[in-house]
Amino acid sequence: MARAENKETAGSATRLVAEMMRKLRLRAKLTQPQLGERIGYSGAAISAAETCAQAPSDEMLVGLEREIGDGLGFFEEAREHVRREKYPKQFQDYSGLEQKAVGLHLYSTLVVHGLFQTPEYARALIGGGFPPLPEQRVEELVEARTARQVLFDRQPVPLIELVLEESVLRRTIGGAGIMRDQLLFLAKCARRRNVTLQVLPLDAGIGGEHAGDNGDLNLLETPEHDHLVYLEIQFESLLINDPAKVSTFAQRYAKIRAQALGPRESLGLIEQLAGEQR
Repeated sequence: MARAENKETAGSATRLVAEMMRKLRLRAKLTQPQLGERIGYSGAAISAAETCAQAPSDEMLVGLEREIGDGLGFFEEAREHVRREKYPKQFQDYSGLEQKAVGLHLYSTLVVHGLFQTPEYARALIGGGFPPLPEQRVEELVEARTARQVLFDRQPVPLIELVLEESVLRRTIGGAGIMRDQLLFLAKCARRRNVTLQVLPLDAGIGGEHAGDNGDLNLLETPEHDHLVYLEIQFESLLINDPAKVSTFAQRYAKIRAQALGPRESLGLIEQLAGEQR
C-alpha cells in the first residue's frame, strides 16, 4: 500500500526514477492509467511511483524500460539502486558489493542464508519478526531479498559457497509446505555448477571442536580481488577490510567447511529432509 509518509523518506534513487518516469511518460503522451495498462499496473500505482508514495517494483522498472525507456537504459540501470534503498540500512552498503562479487563464502547458523531463501520462506521470517512490520514493508523486503538471486546467473558467473548448520534445515519456518519448497530450492541451487552447498552436521562438536561456534560469516571477493568480511547480528552490521582480520576469518571458514559434510552427502541430506516435510 502506498503511504503519504513515504514521500518524505524516499531515497535519492527512488526520487530520480519518479521524476524521469513522469517526464518520459509525458513525452510519450501517455496518461498514468494508459501507461499502467501497458505494463500491467493501475493508474493509481503509476501515480504512487511518480509521487514517491511507493517505490517502484523491479517488475515495474522492467516494464517502464520497455514502454517509455526510449533506448536510454535508465530504468534498467535504476533497478539495482532502487532495490538497494529498499534494504534495511545496515545491509545497503554490503548489497552492492554482493551483486558485484566474484566470490562469496557464506556460513549460516540460524536460518537459510538470505541469498538462498524462497519468497514464502522469506515472507514467513520477515513477517514473523519483531518489532512487527506493516504488510507493505514486509512485501517490499521480500521482493528486495529474493531479487538478490539474479547474482546466480550473472555474467561473469560468481563462485558461491554456502555452509548451513543442519539445525537450519530441521527448523520448520512458516509450515511444512513452505519448508519443503525451501529445501527443494536449496537442492536446486546445490546442482548449479557455480554453487557449492555443504551442511555442518549436528554432531560437528562431538569431539570438542566446532569451528563455527562464533556465528554467521560472510566472506566476499571483489572484482579487484580485495577480500572483505561482512557480519550482521540483531539489526547491526560490520564490514571488515583489514587484511589480517580477513585472513583470520578466511582460515576459520576453511575449518568450518572442512568439518562439514561433502557436497554430495549434503545434497542427499537436504533431499531426505525435504521428503520428510509432508
